[in-house]
Amino acid sequence: MVYPIRLHKTEEGYAVWYPALPGCWSQGQTEEEAIANIREAIKEYLSVAEALVEEGERRYVQVKPRITPTVHTVCCDGGVRSPRRG
Repeated sequence: MVYPIRLHKTEEGYAVWYPALPGCWSQGQTEEEAIANIREAIKEYLSVAEALVEEGERRYVQVKPRITPTVHTVCCDGGVRSPRRG
């Protein structure tokens, strides 16, 4: 899957977060380090969420997301894509 993230340059390096998952954020001294860290944070967040769901009765609901492109997009295959500029 592809996850749109937000990346912000700070005095210490880079702050990065995935707005769709409350509290899912990370940081790094370089842009590359920050993106690698948020990739791991997203994986861990989703893993914990899945474990919590498995503790109870499971139901499914289909939702069509409405996400607009942001600064960068992290791909599960390790790639990073920037939104198109038109």
